[in-house]
Amino acid sequence: MAFRITQKQADCIGCGACAAIAPSDWVLKGDKAELVGSKQEGELFVKEVEVAGSNQDAANACPVGCIKVEEKK
Repeated sequence: MAFRITQKQADCIGCGACAAIAPSDWVLKGDKAELVGSKQEGELFVKEVEVAGSNQDAANACPVGCIKVEEKK
């Protein structure tokens, strides 16, 4: 099973919840969180992974909902 993690970084407020919950995938850079190893696709930063890990918890904790974790079909 594979997952697609997306972040609309423009909406990020830099609270750091994602980096605290999933530090191997999220870091704070200035006033925004960055999805490590992601590629920009339009307004989204995207990363495909085999295991969602704690990224769903990070998405759930995001106060502005700018992180999405979806199962790839």
